[in-house]
Amino acid sequence: MFRPSNIDWKKAVIPAEATLRDAAKNLTESSLRIVLVIDVAGKLLGTISDGDIRRGLLRGLTLDSDVNEVLRKNPLVAPEGMSQLHIRQLMAANSIQHVPEIDKAGRVVSLHTWDELITTESISNKMVIMAGGKGTRLRPHTENCPKPMLLVGDKPMLQHIIERARDEGFGEFLISVNYLAHMIEDHFGDGSAMGVNIGYIHEASPLGTVGSLSMISELIDEPFVVTNGDVMTDIRYSDLLEFHKRQESIATMAVRLHEWHNPFGVVQMDGLNIVGFEEKPVARSHINAGIYAFSPVTLQLLNHGEFCDMPTLFERLQAKSFKTIAYPMHEPWLDVGRPADLDQANEIKNIQ
Repeated sequence: MFRPSNIDWKKAVIPAEATLRDAAKNLTESSLRIVLVIDVAGKLLGTISDGDIRRGLLRGLTLDSDVNEVLRKNPLVAPEGMSQLHIRQLMAANSIQHVPEIDKAGRVVSLHTWDELITTESISNKMVIMAGGKGTRLRPHTENCPKPMLLVGDKPMLQHIIERARDEGFGEFLISVNYLAHMIEDHFGDGSAMGVNIGYIHEASPLGTVGSLSMISELIDEPFVVTNGDVMTDIRYSDLLEFHKRQESIATMAVRLHEWHNPFGVVQMDGLNIVGFEEKPVARSHINAGIYAFSPVTLQLLNHGEFCDMPTLFERLQAKSFKTIAYPMHEPWLDVGRPADLDQANEIKNIQ
């Protein structure tokens, strides 16, 4: 389904001096899934996709890096006036979803894209949501309410997650429950009210961050997504799943770059001798974002009903030389683990 070029392509434009942070923000806000980098005269310098940013982050770039570090300087373009039929054929032949249209001076005049909004393809892969924790750090909010059922805006966090995934095409969900499980089951039921199918994994006792997967009773014969039930994010779960498949990975973990600013000047010493000094350094590391894609073989490394945390599962996979990879995130993300996080989530939702 090809959409005539009535797209507001200017939403996808950023200047040459922009950063990866600017490009990532543009991708999120425009929903066009491509960034057009132009000079002051409007000439197209290149394009940036979501994948370009993630590969840059894997190479050690940060969101403050220059866009030129990941810029595709010779993108496939269409000359001004090319028919939509030919543009569509161009896209199909090159397996691409976006084609900028440029004039003789190289200036962008339009953007053509496959219309993903008319029909959303159904995704058969399952999504498992871990929602069994007690949320002790969120007390008193969680004394009589499971953490994933806390309201963000006018609906539970868990509902936000399911609706986002549903709108991408996911229709099969498993929710792992333990603490106050009846509240979750009473609210969502079998999922029919939301247009999806929901089943439940019942933990008689807490089984860790991944142990409940060992209790999945139905056959899973294709990769599946797992997410914590307290993670609010704009990530596209389908993109994570496709990345996992494309990389032929067994376990893929979404990761975020975390920066910690030391408020003090750091003195480097050799014995009593001062050999260096760094004023308020910034430490950077990748953290687990609580969202994963797994291939079915992963389930064979879990013992039925046995406690297991995610690091242990990854260690087992690595010990057997299975491929485990990271999926660098740039999307907005919030782990709602403390009262202040819940307040922040509601502030963001109110702004939206």
